Formats: sequence, structure tokens, C-alpha cells
Amino acid sequence: MTSSETAPGRGTAVVIGGGLAGVVAAWALRDCAERIIVVERDRYPEEPTFRAGVPQGRHAHLVLEAGHRAMEELMPGIKQELLAAGAHRVAASGDLKWLSSAGWMADYPARLAFLSCTRPVLDKAILDRARTEPTIRFLEGTDVVGLLGSARAVTGVRIRERGATPSSEHSASPSSERGEVRDVPAELVVDASGRSTSVPKWLAELGCRPVPEERVDAGVAYSSRLFHRPPGADLGCQAVYLQTKAPDEPRMGVLLPVEGDRWIVSLAGMRGAEPGPGEEGFTEHLGRLRDPSLRDALLGAEPAGEVRGFLPGPGVRRHYERGAPEGLVVVGDAASTFNPVYGQGVTVSLFCAQALRRTALRHGGVGHATARDARREIAVVSKNAWVMSCAEDVRFAATTGGPSGALVKLQHRFLDRVLATATRNPEVTEAFHEVLSLVSPPSLLFRPSVLASVLRG
Repeated sequence: MTSSETAPGRGTAVVIGGGLAGVVAAWALRDCAERIIVVERDRYPEEPTFRAGVPQGRHAHLVLEAGHRAMEELMPGIKQELLAAGAHRVAASGDLKWLSSAGWMADYPARLAFLSCTRPVLDKAILDRARTEPTIRFLEGTDVVGLLGSARAVTGVRIRERGATPSSEHSASPSSERGEVRDVPAELVVDASGRSTSVPKWLAELGCRPVPEERVDAGVAYSSRLFHRPPGADLGCQAVYLQTKAPDEPRMGVLLPVEGDRWIVSLAGMRGAEPGPGEEGFTEHLGRLRDPSLRDALLGAEPAGEVRGFLPGPGVRRHYERGAPEGLVVVGDAASTFNPVYGQGVTVSLFCAQALRRTALRHGGVGHATARDARREIAVVSKNAWVMSCAEDVRFAATTGGPSGALVKLQHRFLDRVLATATRNPEVTEAFHEVLSLVSPPSLLFRPSVLASVLRG
């Protein structure tokens, strides 16, 4: 089947990138395209294991409550499959002890919860579900090397096989035996290639104007390690989150339960307070956190792996809804990357998949109208996460970019009052958790009963 700039609404959709964002986007397009091709540069491992194409995969991940609801809507039964694979259910209060910038959050009977597991377990559950759909085809070990089309419309991709070398963390570089470049026409191209996306460069090669974007960079760096949970260990909770406190406490740490009776511990610091390399840097950073909870929990814990570092880079929000050729949709980190300390990335990727499915179903296919509406909806569903992330990042003096001015300072003062009240008022704590879990918009904090408590202090 051929594609053109006036292609009908059904046909081929190509997804660039077979990580979580790409796989859920492909799944979202089932029943809306005749064929869906996912082009993934890695080769998927047989068992859940860390892979080179997901460098952030070795660090603690949160799928927020709103993300789990979106995932269950897209893939009914997936939560039960994750639990069967060893994921832990962690209630937002009681199971999770959260030290905010104002103090420990008050406990309440939480309705919100998240499932905690390593990223490979999450990815495999989603991949296994997508592989049950006969219209989805995975091209593993294959690079996308460019886009087809013009400045007016993207009509497919150019791909090249990387060879038959099995994927592993030690074979991340392209294979020396590369295949021929070939064209794959498509009615819709979905960029899900993550933070390192090449699509802006390829669009420039087609003659497109640069996509408007926002950038903010707090200079965050990560250091993470898996630990065997000591026999009989009792923290009084399942998970601990020690939040940063701007501007004088730019370090944070989180301990989460994962499959295999293990903990994953991720430490992070903003620019100027980054964890040092290796075990020495991890231990030093652990000792400098504003509360000894994590350090004490790990006193009798045996490491289950090496210390791994990660430099996420700046947060970037690309406004494809303001200008993009027909036939192109961008999802996940390729559209919006956030400071990972807020745990929003996976959830927003799931929001993108929901938006893509809604628009494809509304238009009955994957034509240009679907792409236009999807770009607009993706901008809407990612906005609150971006605004909250940026507003927090700019609290740190070394942050570059981001919003500024009197309004931002007013927002900071109000949120400080919310957090202070949340240390003793369960209703305010619950409302704050709903907003941070992306279940409710920030306007929930202005509900009369919540606002009255905050203003009373």
C-alpha cells in the first residue's frame, strides 16, 4: 500500500521507538490502522532485564495513580499482571512516608496508590500485551535514519537494520553489519524515541521551521542501587521519599519495594549537589540527606547490584501543536521531558496514548485529522505536569530557564502554605496527593474546604 499527502484515514502507522511510550502508542492505535509498525533499535530481551535503550531504567520509577488508571483503561487487567510479576501496591499514605519541604506528610486513609516494580518488569508486561495484537509488528534491531515527505506532510520513515547482534548493555553501539536503507510509507508517524529524539533535526532537513519549545534545567543527576531486603526488616512503611527543600537542601532520596524481595534506592541532587560517582559517591550522598531514614534502613541491607548513575539532561517541552507537518504525532519524552524527581514521565506517556486513541477513534483512522487533533490533545494532557515541574525547578538558584516573576513567587508562597498545612491536616494532604498524582488539576487546592485550611495555616 502506498502513502501520499492526501492519504485515506486507514493504512499504516509507524512508531519510532519501542520503549514504553512507543508500545502503548502502538497499542492505542489498534483497530484504527490496518498495520502498526514499531521500529526499535534494541532487540528485546527474553526476560525482564535492563537494556541499553532505556538508560533511565535502572532508577526508581513511579507510575502515578492517574497513570495506573490510564494503563488499566488502555490494557484492562494489566495491574493484576504486574502484581503477579512481583510488583508491590503502595498506598499514597501509610505505606509511603513522605518528608516534604515542610515536614512529614500527615497520614490519612488513602484511596490513591501506585504499583512499585523495576522498569523492566513494567516494560515487559506492556510489551507482552502489545504482542497479542496481530496488527502490531515489531522491527527490532532497526534504526530510523530519517523521515519521508516534505515540509507540508510526513509520509513515512527511512529505516536501516543494525544487524543480528543480540541487544545488551555491552552492544549498544550500532552493529558493523548494517543493512540497506529502505523506505516505509505510512499515513501516520508517531515519534516515541525519547529524550534523544532526532525528529527535530529530520524536520529541519525537510525544510520545516524549528518547533517552538520551552527549556528548564535544574541540573539533576541520579545515583541508584538495588538492595536485598534484610530478613525481618520493618520500616513501619513500604516506601520512603525524602524530598528536596529549596534552596538549601537540593538533595533527595527514595526507597521503593520491587520484585524479588528487593529495594531500589535512588538518590538525586540538583546542580551543585549531584551524587558523586560509584559506591563512594552513593554513600556520601546518602549521609547528606536531610533525614537519616534511608541511611538507617540500608545499614543491614546487602547490595544486589552496582551503583548506577544517570544524567537526564534538561526538561524540554516541544509545542508540535503550534507547528508540525501533517501526519506526525510526538508522544512521551520526545514531546515533553520532565525532571525525573517528580515521577511524571511514564504517566504523561500514558496520557499521550489515551489522547492518540481518542482522536483515532473519533476520526475513524490514522489520517491527517487524527494527527492534528492528537497534537492538540497531547499538549493539553501534558500541560499541568510541565507547569508543576518547572515551578518547582526554578526554586533552585542554579536552575537555568523556566518561569519567573511575581506570579511564580506567589505560587511558591501558596504551595509552601499547602505543604505546611499538609503536615497536620489530612484533608489537605489528600488533596495535595491527588494533584501530584495527576488525578486532579491544581485547582483542587482552591476547593473551599482545602483553601480555608491552608489560609488558616
